[in-house]
Amino acid sequence: MSTLFDADAAGYDEDTFHPYVAEQLISGLPQKPGLLVDVAAGTGAAAFAALRLEPAAVFAIDLSPAMIEIARAKAADRDPSGRITWHVGSAVPLPIGDGEADAVVCASALHFLGPSALTDWRRVLRPGGKLAFSVVSSERFKPGGKFAEVIPRDLRIPGTLDEAAALATDAGFSSAKAQHVTLDQGDRVRQVFAVFAEA
Repeated sequence: MSTLFDADAAGYDEDTFHPYVAEQLISGLPQKPGLLVDVAAGTGAAAFAALRLEPAAVFAIDLSPAMIEIARAKAADRDPSGRITWHVGSAVPLPIGDGEADAVVCASALHFLGPSALTDWRRVLRPGGKLAFSVVSSERFKPGGKFAEVIPRDLRIPGTLDEAAALATDAGFSSAKAQHVTLDQGDRVRQVFAVFAEA
């Protein structure tokens, strides 16, 4: 699957929706977490946005070497203190010990990872740790071409706010709430669900 995302890496930052979603997710997390994990980090939108929370460290991982290479290049200006560590690898399971993370964020990728990702996020978060993720809507998400083949069949794509929040509660999270994230890009309106929960 990494080759699919490697092919999109060069133009990935031209899409303003991904960083917009990442910003909304980070805005729902508390200040000064210890370890914050950015799952399926892409070119780093959520990881860079998370720096304003003043975390002790950010662990950013993505399957695509090309995406991580772009993120590392941007980090010279955006993360001069080197608070973010960049990793190429599978996001499920995360190479992090049980209960080691204070916060987990995943922007625009759950529909590629599947429900096992939620179970793993619950594992790596400490009790009371915070989760923020976005997920596509069944009403709007119509995968086609090369990406349609890699969508996990066991993920229930939500159609309502309650169904989006239930993805977290069904995986053992509490205090789950969902909201719409909408961006009018002129030629089209984009919308996903943002879900916030507690381990």
